[in-house]
Amino acid sequence: MATTIEQNTLEAQPREAGTKNDARRVRQEGKIPGVVYGAGKDSLAVTVDPRHVLRILRSDSGHNTIFDLALHGGEQSKVMIVDWQYEPIKGHLLHIDLKRIAMDKALRVNVPIILQGVPLGVKTEGGILEQMLREVEIECLPGDIPSHIDVDVSELTFGKVLRVSDLPHNDKLTFLSEANQPVAHVTSVKEEVVATPEAVAAEAGATPSEPEVIKKGKADAEGEGEAGAEKPEKGEKKAEKKEKK
Repeated sequence: MATTIEQNTLEAQPREAGTKNDARRVRQEGKIPGVVYGAGKDSLAVTVDPRHVLRILRSDSGHNTIFDLALHGGEQSKVMIVDWQYEPIKGHLLHIDLKRIAMDKALRVNVPIILQGVPLGVKTEGGILEQMLREVEIECLPGDIPSHIDVDVSELTFGKVLRVSDLPHNDKLTFLSEANQPVAHVTSVKEEVVATPEAVAAEAGATPSEPEVIKKGKADAEGEGEAGAEKPEKGEKKAEKKEKK
């Protein structure tokens, strides 16, 4: 488990917290607005380079990375990214929140769970591996935060469930997620069943009724037969005239 302390430094410039127009102007200059808080100090509005921030977010440890923040004017502190915003259409980074970190105080963070190996239930029993929990909440000192927790699932078979209590850890980590919470299991492949018209009719409790348009056609035909008895067709009238002659 690798620690998440980066040896690089993010430079920041203090700024006056202002309106949306001020934030837009910061972005037009190639920077993004942010705020730094925590460690018993006042919050501070800053501007930072979004490219450097993206490199941190896309690193192996992601937002759990602890790094140095160097403020123009001399102040330097350990921080981590606790919140960030993207522009919804183009995906540009818009804003970040940074928290000052005391390296001697424990933190609560969520770290990813990485499943390794092919379960026996998949190789020999034809099942599929399903992961229900992808992150686990832990508490530890900042220097002991793992980038992720790896767990071997090669012995997992049908009927067995990997739980939080089964995840590997050491005495430096405390799991805060419920110990009995399922993480992964092997399940059967579900086949899609297409319902037939007969089955749909059976579920409805009745056979399909005759379309209304057909019923109407029968009624019209019966009506025409009755009317024909009173009013002969043109062919019948000609036949009557010939008989009179």
